[in-house]
Amino acid sequence: MISVDEALTRILSVFAPLPPETVAVNESLGRVLAADVTARVTQPPAAVSAMDGYAVRAEDVAAVPARLAVVGEVPAGGRYAQALRPGEAVRIFTGAPLPDGGDTIVIQEDTERTGETVAVKESAARGTYVRPAGLDFRSGDVGVAAGELVSVRDLGLIAAMNRPWVSVHRRPRVAVLATGDEVVMPGDPVGPSQIVSSNGLALCALVQACGGEAVNLGIAADSAESLRRLAAGAAGADLLVTTGGASVGEHDLIRSVLGEEGLDLDFWKIAMRPGKPLMFGNLRGTAMLGLPGNPVSSLVCGLLFVRPILERLQGLQRPAHPTEPAVLAEDLGANDRRQDYLRATLERDENGRLLARPFPKQDSSMLATLARADALVVRAPHAAALAAGERVELLRFPSGLRSI
Repeated sequence: MISVDEALTRILSVFAPLPPETVAVNESLGRVLAADVTARVTQPPAAVSAMDGYAVRAEDVAAVPARLAVVGEVPAGGRYAQALRPGEAVRIFTGAPLPDGGDTIVIQEDTERTGETVAVKESAARGTYVRPAGLDFRSGDVGVAAGELVSVRDLGLIAAMNRPWVSVHRRPRVAVLATGDEVVMPGDPVGPSQIVSSNGLALCALVQACGGEAVNLGIAADSAESLRRLAAGAAGADLLVTTGGASVGEHDLIRSVLGEEGLDLDFWKIAMRPGKPLMFGNLRGTAMLGLPGNPVSSLVCGLLFVRPILERLQGLQRPAHPTEPAVLAEDLGANDRRQDYLRATLERDENGRLLARPFPKQDSSMLATLARADALVVRAPHAAALAAGERVELLRFPSGLRSI
C-alpha cells in the first residue's frame, strides 16, 4: 500500500490545466480564469460627486456663511458644459461629474437655497465628497488574475471593467460508472439481496460542485460484457471514475476486463481509511480512478482525490487538502498503520475554541453520519491515543457556491 500523499502526487502529476475557452461574463460565475482580466475603462472616468449637494470652488466657501449664484444643475449622467467661475455653484447629484473649475462638494444639508442663490453654512476643504477619476480602477489595471475562481463580486467587477467576454479554462468532463449486481437506481424495484445505489449520483454531484461536467454512465453488472460496454462511454472524457464494492473480486473484474481494453494500472491500494481499495491508471488515453463501493469511502475518496484533479484541470492553484487545527471534544484511541479520516461534528466551547467531536461509529457504509458531519478529523498512521482537549487537524467540507 502507498500513502495518501504519494498517491495524490502520482495522480496529479498526469494532469494539467485544460485549454481556455471564451464565455460571456454572465456565464463566468464559478469558472476559473485562464487569463488576467484587465479594465477597458477608467472608473470613474472623471471626478464625480459622492453626495447630493452643490459643486463649488473650495476658495469660495473658505469663509462662511457664503452666498453663491446657482448657475446650473447636473444629474447623474449629465454634465455642466461651462467652467465654474468665482462665486458660482452648480446643483449636483451623486455620481454626476464635477464641472470644470469645481473641486469641492458642499452637501445639501449644509446649505439653504433661495431662488437662484445658495447660502453655504459650513465650509469644506478642497476635494470634500469628490471621487477622483480612477478612484476604483484605471484602464489597464488587472481586476481579477488568471487562476482565480470567479465569484459574484468578481463578476460584478469584470462587468464594470467593460469586459463582456472572458477567457476561462474548459470544464473537465468526467464519466462516472457504478458497478455491481447488488445495486439498483433510486425508484427501481429492490431485490432481496440488493441496495439502492447512491454512489454514482453523489459522485456526479461532486463533479458538478467542483466545476466539472458529469456524464453518468449508469450501473455496470458484474459481467465482462456489461462493464466493457458501459466503460466505452468514457471515450473522450478527461477522467473516468468507477465505483464498485470493496472486495478484491470486484476490483479484479475491473482490472481484468479493462486491462483487456488497454488499462495501464499505476497503483492499487492506499494506506487510508475509509478508502483502502483505490486504483489509478489510464484507459486508452483517459485517466481512470477506481473508487471503493462503500458510500462513505466513495465520497471521502472523491473529496481527497477527485476534487484536486478537477481543480488542477481548471487551473486552480490551492492546497489539495487544506487542514486547520481544532481541539478534541472527547478521547480518541491510537491509530493503526492507515491514515484515518474520521467524520466529526464541530462546535465552540465557552472560550470560543473549535471542538471536533468524531462520531462513535465510523463504519464506511454509514452515509447518514457523513451527511451530518461538518469535517473529517485527519489522523496520521500510528498516531498515539489522544485525550479530550488535545489538538487535531481537520479537513472541512467545502461550502458556499460549490458545496460538497
